[in-house]
Amino acid sequence: MGGDAVTALNIARALSKKGFECEFALDHTAPGLLLQKENIKWHKISIPQAGGHAATKTKLAKAGVKTTKAALEAVKLIRKTKPDVVVGVIGGGAIIACASSKMARVPAVGILITPTDAKVCGKLNANVVLPESNLFQQELTNENLHKAYSPINPEVIGGNREKALEKMPESFDPQKPTILFSSGSSLFEITAQAVQDIADYEKSRIDANIVVVGHPLKDEYLQYLEGEKIINLGYVDWIHDLYHLADVTVLSDDGVMIHEAIACKVPIVALTGVKYGRYHNMAAVFPGAVLESPREKLAETLKSALENIDNLKSQAEKYGDDVLRSADKIADIIVIEAQKGRKN
Repeated sequence: MGGDAVTALNIARALSKKGFECEFALDHTAPGLLLQKENIKWHKISIPQAGGHAATKTKLAKAGVKTTKAALEAVKLIRKTKPDVVVGVIGGGAIIACASSKMARVPAVGILITPTDAKVCGKLNANVVLPESNLFQQELTNENLHKAYSPINPEVIGGNREKALEKMPESFDPQKPTILFSSGSSLFEITAQAVQDIADYEKSRIDANIVVVGHPLKDEYLQYLEGEKIINLGYVDWIHDLYHLADVTVLSDDGVMIHEAIACKVPIVALTGVKYGRYHNMAAVFPGAVLESPREKLAETLKSALENIDNLKSQAEKYGDDVLRSADKIADIIVIEAQKGRKN
């Protein structure tokens, strides 16, 4: 139920390999673009959002008022579909799934990244804490809480550098290093501004192919990408190939993309403060493999990354196998809970 579609889909893929049939439930307003692309239909329920890590007391209060009604709606769906287990994915999705499953007396597992979902779901059922959660780097004493890296699709490591090269414009110079910028499927303003900064050689003193992907959250962000040295690819569905073309990636300090880059052994600079000022300290999650930097110091950090590519790749190898197995690890936890059965 709910949450990040990529995370949900990667977990579902792992469960499918273990013999499970998976159904999805999204908020009534969710466009479900990724599921549409995969030709997957979904149920529609209400999933109040409080703003995740950026939640205020006011937003939490408003979401709380809506939660009971939304949970009752989800209970009806559970009773209709009769699942063996319910998986709640991140934030409001985790809270509604765990609360409604408790009411319907069906096993559940929450996938957690925010302080609020951890506080609520930790009291209800088994949960998996992902690296964005403040709990990930703590010693966990609650037997309901397990740690895991963000689940990724193992096929990511099968990307093809030559295919990416074929799609590059004439301005791409294969003799230069390539820096890939991304903040996910959506391009956030700070990432776009960082692209503009690094593309200005007089300021950055970095001579490289500057490649950026993602659909701008606002059209006005396109103004930062107008330089002739910037290769703006927009939204792409071949990011796996780009990982194998990039010498260094500049990614937002969160989410699946950092895990994918780790699996592909691509050096990473985590750009901080990109998404609503959130800070996840991914450099501490993957020490030695991820450098972090605010926008103001990005040129300096990128120079260090470019000078130490081999070392960063070597460090990434330490985590690559565990990251690739994460979806299966989460699926195993879900299977154990499903085997506990309904409580009639």
